[in-house]
Amino acid sequence: MSNKHVLALPYPAQGHVNPFMNFSHEIAKHGSKITFVSTEFCHMQMMSAMAPGKDSLLGSKINLVSISDGLCPEDDRNDFRKLFVSVFATMPTRLEELIRGINNATNGEGKISCIIADLNMGWAMEVANKMGIRGAILWPASAACIALITRIPNLIDDGFIDSNGTPMQRRAIQLHSGIPAVYPQNLPWNCSPDQATQKCIFNYVLRYAEDLKLADWWLCNTAYELEPAAFSLVPKLLPVGPIMANQQPPCSVIYVAFGSFTILDPIQFKEIAFGLELTNRPFLLVVRPGSSNILNDANLNEFEGTRGKIVRWAPQPKVLNHPAIACFISHCGWNSTLDGITGGVPFLCWPYFADQVLDMNYICDVWKVGLELKPDQDGRILRGEFRKKVEELLSDESIRARSLELKEMVRSVTEEGGNSYRNFNNFINWLKKG
Repeated sequence: MSNKHVLALPYPAQGHVNPFMNFSHEIAKHGSKITFVSTEFCHMQMMSAMAPGKDSLLGSKINLVSISDGLCPEDDRNDFRKLFVSVFATMPTRLEELIRGINNATNGEGKISCIIADLNMGWAMEVANKMGIRGAILWPASAACIALITRIPNLIDDGFIDSNGTPMQRRAIQLHSGIPAVYPQNLPWNCSPDQATQKCIFNYVLRYAEDLKLADWWLCNTAYELEPAAFSLVPKLLPVGPIMANQQPPCSVIYVAFGSFTILDPIQFKEIAFGLELTNRPFLLVVRPGSSNILNDANLNEFEGTRGKIVRWAPQPKVLNHPAIACFISHCGWNSTLDGITGGVPFLCWPYFADQVLDMNYICDVWKVGLELKPDQDGRILRGEFRKKVEELLSDESIRARSLELKEMVRSVTEEGGNSYRNFNNFINWLKKG
């Protein structure tokens, strides 16, 4: 049973790269060599963000490489239509060239033996199939999202959407009583107000079903215990999560972070800052560069007040495991959702787009570990709503208790004997036998 050479290919966005990197580390611990492939743009961001000496921690088991996404450095990669079109037109050929170069430069044991790809990069399964390489899909979002994607033909037949993915009904889609209902306008491909972009993304999502057929394994960064109903609808999908970096050992501070895509206008940013000040609690607000055009180093102190701290970046899993954290105001991206769950922290939910509404419904309606922030008629969350919901959340002991119960449950599934632990080890054994 020899160790294998695995190629990992995440979708080029922080919320996808992070779980792929953590998963790669776990595979490398079992002896496999990893070639971690990013776009050139993401690769530069990763290398610039990497702490001095961090690359040496990867050792010889994880090799970071890059290929072009077909866009110019100055192009807007938040333009999903442009990114999807360019990635699909450029990267399959580039990936095949990379693999051939690796295989030609090594002996038999050093050749790529498996490709693990994000479903958003599912075309890599076609490359794997063409080159005689085994393949696995790793989905870094919820299992419920996969259940929706695999049932697109049913959604069309039932009249929820048309053949372009456009919403046709206002009633909610309920796949299963154990899965949160989702309205057609909140389906992941309807994340843009531009209909051409919606149609473009939908056409790529339609391909996912064919890509899945080519994959030997369907893996998901979640736990069975979090989404049993979703797994009953997609029995081939196996949970291997939560995939986290090394856990920190084990409530007054409010932690606020909105992920890598959320854009805040000046009015909304002020409402957040003043709303946090009105809570009379200490807070830590993460505002990534480019997410608000009001924030610069010169006026940072104006919004911090006497209790707060505004930073450009924070080690989120570590922060959420700190005993001082009282609650997490989140956009409800899946990674942030898992970070909050593993930290045992209640949520205030403010979804931005894509699958985040579905994640919020899990948090508020199924797991009951958070509350929804309600926007006004202009779509903004006002300072009074922040203060009201913070007080309501932190005064509800049942929410805190359920948060801690969920934390313990998720911890147990990744330990020996747990469902995710068992699935991961079965996958590792499959890797080594091939």
